Amino acid sequence: MISLLQRVRQARVEVAGEVAGAIGAGLLVLVCAERGDTEAEADKLLAKILKLRIFSDDAGKMNKSVQDTAGGLLLVSQFTLAADTSGGNRPSFTQAAAPDEGRRLYDYLVAQARAAHPQVATGQFAADMQVHLVNDGPVTIPLRVAPAAG
Repeated sequence: MISLLQRVRQARVEVAGEVAGAIGAGLLVLVCAERGDTEAEADKLLAKILKLRIFSDDAGKMNKSVQDTAGGLLLVSQFTLAADTSGGNRPSFTQAAAPDEGRRLYDYLVAQARAAHPQVATGQFAADMQVHLVNDGPVTIPLRVAPAAG
């Protein structure tokens, strides 16, 4: 699974002019399931997201996680993270999971996040979304959890 984490002061997702999900300070996480991903990759990704120390402590060092700060999580599906641009000017998305599988893994990730963290909001899978954010820092971190070899 691929994700892009952005530390935010606030973020929201709108669909058709309506707010689908919003958070204050925390992490906006764009998420893409790739072919071959399973619940195991989603679990590893969530564990890393929740424990990644990218929030400042009292000394101003990045030493706290979103859990430590009780920040929000805004999880937004984004298959375009799987873009392959090596073959020309039009990206290929063949590495992204098929839509049904992508939705299943996204829904699984959201359910696991809600079980593990008190403040979780989402976008809407496969919708035309407008994402609004105030990036804090800015701190933007790509994160990938590859399927286990086997």
